[in-house]
Amino acid sequence: MRYLPLCLDVEAKYCLLLGAGNAARQRAELLSRAGARLRVVATEVPAPLEAIVQASGGECHRRHYREEDLEQVVLAIGASGDNALDQCLAADAQRRGILVNIVDQASLCSAVFPAIVDRSPFLISISSGGVAPGISRHLRARIENWLPQSWAPLGELAAELRGQVRQRLKLAPARRRFWEWLANSAVASLLTADRHEEARALIESALREGELPVRGEVFLVGAGPGDPELLTLRAAQLLQCADIVLYDRLVSADVLDRARRDAERICVGKAPNSHTVSQEQINQLLIKLARAGRRVLRLKGGNPLIFGRGGEEIEQLAAAGIPFQIVPGISAAEGAACHAGIPLTHRDCADSVRFLSGHLRDVHCELPWAQLLEPRQSLVFYMALGTLEEICRQLIAHGMPAERPAALVECATLPEQRVTVATLQSLAAQLAPTALPPALLIVGEVVAKRRALAWRHQEHQLS
Repeated sequence: MRYLPLCLDVEAKYCLLLGAGNAARQRAELLSRAGARLRVVATEVPAPLEAIVQASGGECHRRHYREEDLEQVVLAIGASGDNALDQCLAADAQRRGILVNIVDQASLCSAVFPAIVDRSPFLISISSGGVAPGISRHLRARIENWLPQSWAPLGELAAELRGQVRQRLKLAPARRRFWEWLANSAVASLLTADRHEEARALIESALREGELPVRGEVFLVGAGPGDPELLTLRAAQLLQCADIVLYDRLVSADVLDRARRDAERICVGKAPNSHTVSQEQINQLLIKLARAGRRVLRLKGGNPLIFGRGGEEIEQLAAAGIPFQIVPGISAAEGAACHAGIPLTHRDCADSVRFLSGHLRDVHCELPWAQLLEPRQSLVFYMALGTLEEICRQLIAHGMPAERPAALVECATLPEQRVTVATLQSLAAQLAPTALPPALLIVGEVVAKRRALAWRHQEHQLS
């Protein structure tokens, strides 16, 4: 370990910045957030940097560096771009026992700036000792994505509670259990949802009763169209904190792999004409698990409120008094269209788009066929593989031109994605015998626009 990681208190203390370029400004912004008073020495000081210095209660000296600039300084930073001048600063600072950082010259540094994830009062720093700052920034970005913003208000609340917890929980093991409970409880998600009164009531219950309350919650989360890289940030975070995951058949294995390793996984997916778990059973299971104090992630392909029966589950949870949150996902239609290179709307040929269910109750389906004939309207049928021939037949029978472009997108956004492009009249006959669900049918002149787009995905295009 080349450097010992420490947190330095610079509040109301002078920090010297030698130089006034971008590197100096970036460090000035960071130091000012920590409450430091800035002393900038440079022959020219841009107005934005001067404003930061003035706001810190510091001072600007428009001249060359002198050793006396180090008086009362706890940290010196060389960002002048002049090697000889920065070396002089490093030597002066080290002789006086002052921490010094020289930009891009690790050999002259007694202190280095790490990449920082700020969830004040929680801070996470990632440092390579100055030898690989680009990789440090990459690691910071990954942690930023994983760590919810709710940790900041949770930390502030913990600081406020510290004295009260020490007074009311006399034994150290009890306090330790309380802090562990707080970090893993629903309090953070309540704070994120601006439900502060509920969060405080939960904490007060824990302190008053001496027993940590068990509070379940349900997260109704959209898993997106299949590619795990298309998960929303919130969905990825919740996958890491849920106790149990109830997932649909259309949730890809790669998405499910993002769940916490010790989380219980229950498949409640329903294949066409094969409902091994009824919707009512799913509703009751969600309520039962939440009442048992579990954090339940209800994971649905695409967006949970588009042909996913999410609305039915919300109604049941609300009626049972179970707290829940809804996290939208990229819909299957959006994912399929983007990865197939088909614009759902286009100024030349489509002003609107309509989503419909292709999962028909019987072959004599009742859809508003007459409303679907508008030439400047794109149609997207979900769950359309088993009923493709019937949908195409009905559209033609009700007056849609048989030559209207149509496309079937199988396994959208996944490596096995396949796109078949034809016409309403010929599409069903052109499908490969190995066509796989899930599949979306897109009908409209926008499909023809795909010919003009260069697309990287493997395709099966037919005229």
